[in-house]
Amino acid sequence: MTLAIDVMTIFPAMITAPTADGIVGRAVAAGLVRIEPHDLRDHTDDKHRTADDSPFGGGPGMVMKAEPFLRAVDAIGKIPGERRAVVVLSPRGAPFDQARAERYAGLDRLVLLCGRYEGIDERVREVLGAEEVSVGDFVLTGGEVAALAVIEATVRLLPGALGDEGSAEADSFSDGVLDFPHYTRPAVVRGRAVPDVLLSGDHGRIRRWRRKEALRATRERRPDLLRTAPLSAEDAALLHEIESEEKVLA
Repeated sequence: MTLAIDVMTIFPAMITAPTADGIVGRAVAAGLVRIEPHDLRDHTDDKHRTADDSPFGGGPGMVMKAEPFLRAVDAIGKIPGERRAVVVLSPRGAPFDQARAERYAGLDRLVLLCGRYEGIDERVREVLGAEEVSVGDFVLTGGEVAALAVIEATVRLLPGALGDEGSAEADSFSDGVLDFPHYTRPAVVRGRAVPDVLLSGDHGRIRRWRRKEALRATRERRPDLLRTAPLSAEDAALLHEIESEEKVLA
């Protein structure tokens, strides 16, 4: 199955170049995904190709017009039975996370709508039944960077996109906690050595150390994740060890 990703934007070049390389580019070349930016200005109805206008009710800035988005989505059509999500990239949307990326990776088509200025006419979301998604609690100048984040997070989960299929399973957030720290050669860098356990060849100890360090990082940086992560009895014991170690150091 090939995932189709359509991106509605007034700056299609912002999508074309970044998706031509790396894992996403290889997935495109392998036929795992088709990524097509659509220029909203091609769906305007005046000689100036106007895609925005001043807001009703007054106020600063401009608002992206509804018609170009609606026409662009109409133009790509919809196949009966197609599993599809239409997504507005917006700072007021629901947080984009790994679970949502996994859901998108299981679709037939993902349609991403990139706003600019003060946002997109609300009727676009209403007419299309679109989801609103945010990539963080900050404001970007447009939705293209957010769309690229969604594309990369989604494409790398497609079967065959990664050289090592186990990489996605070990990623941060895949099992509810952050990833463990990684090291490579040389064994010592500016006086800092790789933890001895990673050189031991004892795979049981290595697995335990990695899980413990993943839990430690999560506890320090994203303790909110521990409230919902599916923790095992071993995880609980490791967290107790971490807490005991911290008390000794305090």
